[in-house]
Amino acid sequence: MKKRLFHSTGQRVSEVGIGTWQIGGAEWGDVSDAEALETLQAAVDAGVTLIDTADIYGSGRSEELIGRFLRDRTVPEPLTVVTKFGRGSAPGWPGNFQPENITAHAEASLRRLGVEALDLTQTHCVPEEHLQDGTVWQVMRDLKTTGKIRAFGASVESMDEALNCLEVDGLSSLQIIFNVFRQKPIDELFSRAASRGIDLIVRLPLASGLLSGRFTAETRFAETDHRHFNEDGQAFNVGETFAGLGLARGVELADQLKALVPPEQSMAQWALRWCLDFPEVTTVIPGAKRPDQAVNNAQASELPPLSPDDHARLRDFYASEVSQHIRGKY
Repeated sequence: MKKRLFHSTGQRVSEVGIGTWQIGGAEWGDVSDAEALETLQAAVDAGVTLIDTADIYGSGRSEELIGRFLRDRTVPEPLTVVTKFGRGSAPGWPGNFQPENITAHAEASLRRLGVEALDLTQTHCVPEEHLQDGTVWQVMRDLKTTGKIRAFGASVESMDEALNCLEVDGLSSLQIIFNVFRQKPIDELFSRAASRGIDLIVRLPLASGLLSGRFTAETRFAETDHRHFNEDGQAFNVGETFAGLGLARGVELADQLKALVPPEQSMAQWALRWCLDFPEVTTVIPGAKRPDQAVNNAQASELPPLSPDDHARLRDFYASEVSQHIRGKY
């Protein structure tokens, strides 16, 4: 596993991390405690040192499971845990963005994770008006001063939000959607973030599984899986599900890419490797519900870069076949 500098903490972290929305057991279908813990173990054994979570994942269950893992398991090297706040937890919107509640959410994450300080906490797709008034950021700076967090950042839905957050004093990271189907950050964000030393954490690098190449237009998901109930943005930003393309369109586009995948690689590994070919990316955080998925994802770090010709083909493919079909904030 290769590592990259994580400016937020000054440490180096695995370039492939693990996202734990899945193991919260909500919005991706059920997953048992035992399988969640074994998935975390498999990821760490494969070299992963960065774990991403949020207080809303399973209403705190993801953080609690990570806390159990940190307490009960032996890990080969220190782990960096990144969390988020703002999407859930009482009192909900807009009360979540009051100073006393922001602090309470950070303290609740500390308890669930069982740590003395949060390595990095991020706003979790918070409405733009609450980011622009400055209150959230001042509380983040205060929490850093008091030692409850080591760094703060923002998880955003659009490039406009990302660019606005770049101007926030003290911001350490941006978590963005970036994958073969969502290439706008290359032109609009990468160089600006790099010039400021901002970590770029890539979420949904596999476009809700589309870029695993395993789905067909007839694939069906559990009723508790967001790929069942949010395909058209019925519950939250449509871009969080299938990159805003919808299942049928997404499968059609993914099928067109399969010929580019080397036979010795899975399509998921190839798609993750594409993300990692951009040096501005700090880490990618594909989710996993099973140990084999976590291991397969981690192995993308060992693969050679895509060729310049393949990168050019994918840029052309995005411009001519994909971009016009993306729905939602972008």
